[in-house]
Amino acid sequence: MSSSGEDRLAAGRAVYARNIGVTENQAEALLSERAGEQYTREAFLAAGGPGWHGDDLTDRDRNIAVIAALVGQHVTDERLVTYLHAARSAGVTERGLADLMVLLTAYLGQPAPSLAMATILTTAPQAGAVDGG
Repeated sequence: MSSSGEDRLAAGRAVYARNIGVTENQAEALLSERAGEQYTREAFLAAGGPGWHGDDLTDRDRNIAVIAALVGQHVTDERLVTYLHAARSAGVTERGLADLMVLLTAYLGQPAPSLAMATILTTAPQAGAVDGG
């Protein structure tokens, strides 16, 4: 594999580690355990490309996009939780996450965003963070 391929794998591994909140070796082991080595390699290659490393989107933008995609697919498990934490770390507030679910309701209907909103509330850093109560 060319050095650019190796660089892309390394960059993708670093993205996954940062987003999950573990070391790069732990990220590779976790993803390989869940999805296999071939999938992990392809996921790292993708994450090492312009989607996560281009100059026109911020990490905040990227996390919001991933959250919207996951919610649209009714994903409310640890995959959503990972990106909720990453979005919070990138400056998205609890009110911002709630606003995102309201926006997604207009486009997706109520079921998926309402499930995601429950996940947002149960993973909020403090009770009442969304409504100020």
